[in-house]
Amino acid sequence: MGSVTTIGEDADPWTPARQRAQTHHPASEAAEWTERPNQRRIVDFTRRYDRSRIIQLRERNLKMLKNDLILRNPLRLMGRENESILPEGGFGAVLARAGVGKTALIVQVALNTMLQQKNVLHVSLNDPVEKVNLWYQEVLNGLAHQYHVRQIKELWESIQMNRFIMTFKVEGFSVPKLEERVKDLTEQQIFNPHMVIIDGLPFDDSLKTPLADLKTFSVKDRLHLWFTVTTHRHEAPGESGLPIQLEPVADLFDTVIQLQPDEKKIHIRCLKGGMGDDPANPHLLDPSTMLIQSP
Repeated sequence: MGSVTTIGEDADPWTPARQRAQTHHPASEAAEWTERPNQRRIVDFTRRYDRSRIIQLRERNLKMLKNDLILRNPLRLMGRENESILPEGGFGAVLARAGVGKTALIVQVALNTMLQQKNVLHVSLNDPVEKVNLWYQEVLNGLAHQYHVRQIKELWESIQMNRFIMTFKVEGFSVPKLEERVKDLTEQQIFNPHMVIIDGLPFDDSLKTPLADLKTFSVKDRLHLWFTVTTHRHEAPGESGLPIQLEPVADLFDTVIQLQPDEKKIHIRCLKGGMGDDPANPHLLDPSTMLIQSP
């Protein structure tokens, strides 16, 4: 015969259910504790994702800001971008009397190149590294104020790696020394310049051969090379209409830009190559900020 289980009146009919629940309770606790770390990992992953997204948005905003500043580049308003003013291997010169704004103008050309993530080698024969660096920061601060840029610190940090400052004493500068230093930088993959600025080179009759050698160097390395040239009030222009400092080497230069003070204005005149002058819309350098003004 089969066995019969009898439940008395005092017996609790839910006892077997409780026993089963107690039997499974430890497993439930284990499952609970194994799920919590996973939940924490999911939260951590979300936080990491949010941080990476913020970084991506910040980089995107900086890229848009750079593009905006490139489009606002006053050289566009003057008819050309600085990349098209000089061909590869080309020479350009910014001429003016002392203190008029040669360095300020050439730094604006350099900053526009840096905003395009191209490298600029600034060779200074007069000023130490700290003073040249200060020029870049002051000009960039002026541009930021003019165009209401708030992320000036982030912008500067993102482009300063595209600039290398090299200093020489005037009497110690030579084309072979410059070539040697540039070769050291490029071979060690420290810095590969796209544009070179030589600021403070004295132009005289003895410069024709060194400039010809520098032209060969520039063509070989496909550089865009700019000079600042100091002129003097009392000097009459040469037969070609160029200042006498450039007259003997005019054939080496593709573009010549002159800064000409006129009372409270500084006119930017193109004497050779580049953009043409429009008397109705003169291009000016603001004496208070040393920035190129829109026509």
